[in-house]
Amino acid sequence: MKQLLVIFLLSLYCVGCGSDSDSKSKLQPASGQKSERAIAAQLNITVLLDLSDRISTKKNPEKPEHFQRDIAVIEHLSKIFVKDMEKRGTFMSKGKIKVIFSPKPQDPNINLFAEKLSVDLSSMDVKQKKEIHDHIVATFAENLNKIYAATIAESKWIGSDIWRFFKNDVKDYCIERDSNYRNILVILTDGYIYHEDSKDKMGNRFAYLLPENINSLGLRNNSEWEKVIADKDFGLIAKRNDLQNLEVLVLEVSPSRNYKNDEDVIKAVLAKWFQEMKVKRFGIYNSDLPEYTKQRVNDFIAE
Repeated sequence: MKQLLVIFLLSLYCVGCGSDSDSKSKLQPASGQKSERAIAAQLNITVLLDLSDRISTKKNPEKPEHFQRDIAVIEHLSKIFVKDMEKRGTFMSKGKIKVIFSPKPQDPNINLFAEKLSVDLSSMDVKQKKEIHDHIVATFAENLNKIYAATIAESKWIGSDIWRFFKNDVKDYCIERDSNYRNILVILTDGYIYHEDSKDKMGNRFAYLLPENINSLGLRNNSEWEKVIADKDFGLIAKRNDLQNLEVLVLEVSPSRNYKNDEDVIKAVLAKWFQEMKVKRFGIYNSDLPEYTKQRVNDFIAE
């Protein structure tokens, strides 16, 4: 009888151990799920606009037009921002999103519209956050349309000094000191880098990337363009190497139609530049129909 009692108690003990083990295993995050830290990271999205003649409906006509593609991308980002708010709940949402220019436009109207393209939930109460949740998509679309309409009507292409922005301002504008933020910079540009204020040159390194300096090294329609870039150390001048907390997504790259491998050269040069600046993660994509670009944005932000 005692032996039977011992066996019975041992059986209960083993069943209890097995149940406890099963219970613990169910509490573990499933493989493929994001870590708690990744889920907790608030979004800090910055969009850098290039208002150069790339958006000219006369010089670069497209269907849809380039400015329409830009607006579609930013509208999609604002919807992602809203979904992030819904996932966290209004009270816990502290995300940030803004559209910026470098340099700042001289047109006061454009700057007035741009002021409405900056949101910082961390400084808002619940009522203000609810207002953002309900209206941010429409507000961004309305003011972006006004900015592009004014720029195209004036045809004063201010461009974007992307090289100098990375040299001087990117950390201040795009990277939060609070480690609970995920810093994402989205650049809308045709891929050619140029501004009249940035013409630095050091050997085969430049503050600009244009058809002229691509062509000067014989990279166009050259099947050995990768070897030329490596041998001659061609690229953009990197002035920093401290962007480990920044992710960069470059969209709407539009290489010359007459020189197809400009696309390869642009992507290789930008990738080299980002790597030298120690950018945490980056993606570089050609201009495409909005539905495909939106999917690339989704994939990038979803990691």
